[in-house]
Amino acid sequence: MPRTIAVLVIFSVVGLIQAPQTTATPQTTDLTAIHTISAETPVDIQIAIARAAGPPVSAKATIYVLGRTGYVRAVAGSNGFTCLITRDRPDSMAPECYDAVGTASDVPVQMFVEEQRAHGIAEPAIAAAVEARYRNGAFAAPARPGICYMLSANNYLVDPDSGQMIHFPGHLMFYAPNLTAADVGEGPGAPLMTNPGHPDNMMVVVPAPSHPHSVP
Repeated sequence: MPRTIAVLVIFSVVGLIQAPQTTATPQTTDLTAIHTISAETPVDIQIAIARAAGPPVSAKATIYVLGRTGYVRAVAGSNGFTCLITRDRPDSMAPECYDAVGTASDVPVQMFVEEQRAHGIAEPAIAAAVEARYRNGAFAAPARPGICYMLSANNYLVDPDSGQMIHFPGHLMFYAPNLTAADVGEGPGAPLMTNPGHPDNMMVVVPAPSHPHSVP
C-alpha cells in the first residue's frame, strides 16, 4: 500500500502517581475542538483522546493523564502499551500510544519533562537536562525496533522549520535511534526523521488516505 513519509519533532513526557481508575468516554464534548490540554482538562476527555491515538491497541493499554505534578496513571492496562497526550511544548498536544519498548525507554523521558514543567523549570533547561540524562545513561534509546501510534485527529504539533503550530494528520512512528540521512538516504522518497543523530529519533509514516486507520 502506498504511503507518504513526513517529518515532525515530538518531544514527550509522564509521572508515576496513580489516579482513580476510569474508562468513561465523554458523551457531549466535541473532541476535535480540543487543540491543547493542561492539568485542568477533565480526565475522561484526556483518556478518550489518548485512546484515539492507537485504535488497534488502546483498549487494553495503560493510560496516563496530565495532572498538577506531572502524568498520573488513570487506567491500568494489560498489553504492554502506554497511551497519553504528550506536549512538545505546553501549547501543543500529541496523543501517543507506545509499545512495550517505548514504554520502557521513551515514557520515562516524558515523565521527567512534565514533572519539570510542573515545578516551573524553563523549557531550555528541561531540554538540556534530558540531553544530559541520555549522556549519563539515566535515559536510554529503545532496545529494539518498535512502534508508536499517533492516529488521533488531535495532533497539534510544532512545525520544526517554522516553529508554528500545525494540525498534523494521523500517522505512525518507528524508533530509529541515532540514525541520520547518511544511514537512510535523503531527497524525494527518502524517510525523514524527527531528531536525527539522537537517541529519541523516530521515522514518521503517514498512512495513505485509503488505509483503514487514516485520519481525514
